[in-house]
Amino acid sequence: MSTEIDPTITLTDEGEWWVARDTDTGVASQGRTRTAALENLDEAVALHRGERGEQIEDEEAFLREIGIDPDEIPEEPNERPDFMR
Repeated sequence: MSTEIDPTITLTDEGEWWVARDTDTGVASQGRTRTAALENLDEAVALHRGERGEQIEDEEAFLREIGIDPDEIPEEPNERPDFMR
């Protein structure tokens, strides 16, 4: 038996920013307006699912390129920042 779950999106006014979060994937994004936050979330979820963007062939090289030392990333996923889990 297969159960399909409808995704839930939360939208929060954080003052100057709106924060949109897809609870199904855990992906979040933000924007200055509600519409911008939702559009950014749509793109972020598509990237998360591999529907957009390019595959990263060498993770260590990519991390170094954006200023992150791969040797300083905790081994345990629950100790990493949310975007790296």
